[in-house]
Amino acid sequence: MSDLAQTNVSKPLLGTLLHEGVYRIVMQRPEKMNALSRDMMSALSAELSHAAENPEVRVILLGAEGKVFCAGHDLKELTLARGDTDGGKATYQAIMRQCSDLMQQIVRLPKPVIAVVTGVATAAGCQLVASCDLAMATDTATFCTPGVNIGLFCSTPMVALSRNASPKQAMEMLLTGESIDASTAKDFGLINRIIPRDYLDQVVQKYAEAIASKSAHTLKVGKEAFYRQLEMPLDQAYDFAADVMVENMMAKDAEEGISAFLQKRKPEWSDS
Repeated sequence: MSDLAQTNVSKPLLGTLLHEGVYRIVMQRPEKMNALSRDMMSALSAELSHAAENPEVRVILLGAEGKVFCAGHDLKELTLARGDTDGGKATYQAIMRQCSDLMQQIVRLPKPVIAVVTGVATAAGCQLVASCDLAMATDTATFCTPGVNIGLFCSTPMVALSRNASPKQAMEMLLTGESIDASTAKDFGLINRIIPRDYLDQVVQKYAEAIASKSAHTLKVGKEAFYRQLEMPLDQAYDFAADVMVENMMAKDAEEGISAFLQKRKPEWSDS
């Protein structure tokens, strides 16, 4: 287990485990609904940076203890800042910037990040799920962006949500603040698969190990290219993707992978 982010209790904010190239990061504050406090965001960012730099880590699983995957921002922390001389504005700016940086860090990480949702993912917690490359959930998981119910539109969660769901589906969640179940979340494009809770760990591990068995270099190239081309006009996206394919073809792992396929053997990746 990681010794990161110790708080005033002995249990760290995050638990970690590396097995077969799959790195599990688990938020461990169920009593606080795994809220994205400043400390929690700092811990997540540090752990993700560590995982990015560790060559033994090939895929990252992001999960949580308890019935709530993540309740979003720590409202008590936000409310406390209202006592500042500026009414909390500087603190709010810092927190929103920190959260936005964390979400972008996930997208820009050179390794796939898979959210594993076993409970409620709300507001910035829903944003966290949407920011991950893939998402697996139990059939009891729920998702919502309920800020509108407390007079605070989920504007930053909207960015990630609108890049997963269609505009009308995203707006439905943002305008109503209502929860959607796992089946609806899958229909919306927010999650990839729904797995019974009893089989979640083994199915997710096998799923992640399948990805981890690929060339780390190829995964890095592909993930970066995927997100870059999304924001381009069609013709520019094809030009960019063609250039990426050419450079990818020049890589050692592409040569090895093609040779292995033709020779009907298992490839031996050099991750280059």
